[in-house]
Amino acid sequence: MAGKAGDPPADVDLKTKPKAKTKRPPLYKVLLINDDFTPMEFVVMVLERFFGMNHAQAFEIMLTVHKKGLAVVGVFSYEIAETKVNQVMEMARQHQHPLQCTMERE
Repeated sequence: MAGKAGDPPADVDLKTKPKAKTKRPPLYKVLLINDDFTPMEFVVMVLERFFGMNHAQAFEIMLTVHKKGLAVVGVFSYEIAETKVNQVMEMARQHQHPLQCTMERE
């Protein structure tokens, strides 16, 4: 029995390639580090502006940074984490605050 045009001959064993498992890209934690000079209001403003937090959330995270010395403020892909760190550092520099923001692999 002949197949349709374009079909492989019936005696050809077709091998299927195993699907490549796609690895999820690593995520990065963005951290704010406490200092004794940056005003609390500035930290709250940064959290609202760059991390999309409402005032209550930003205030809670700011207190965590203040009490514990640092806090994770978000987890993102490498590019987004790097952008947020740069935005925070630039804003702190413009306002002459020593606020530090870093990122580390999750």
